[in-house]
Amino acid sequence: MDCVFCKIAKGEIPAKVVYEDDEVISFYDINPKAPVHVLVIPKRHFTNLMEEIPPPVASAILRGIRETVKKLGVRDYRVISNNGRGAGQEVFHLHFHVIAGITISPATV
Repeated sequence: MDCVFCKIAKGEIPAKVVYEDDEVISFYDINPKAPVHVLVIPKRHFTNLMEEIPPPVASAILRGIRETVKKLGVRDYRVISNNGRGAGQEVFHLHFHVIAGITISPATV
């Protein structure tokens, strides 16, 4: 599989990591849409939310988002997941945008 996020999760491609545990990793978006724009991804490959996400992985993702915003020191933020090409998904590995600092339209993420 030639998935850029899988390669980041495996450490094959460098990223500016904010948080990491056994299940998830968060890192700064290389094309930020806000002063704070971080991606949270499961290390295991899922294409998007249309796939069956096992409850332990879903829980790990939520924990990863919570731990990421703690490390970033932000209190007010948005969490966005684009699901499918028509919704703006560009990398087909489940991921969540954590955005803070300004309000933006979800269509631009």
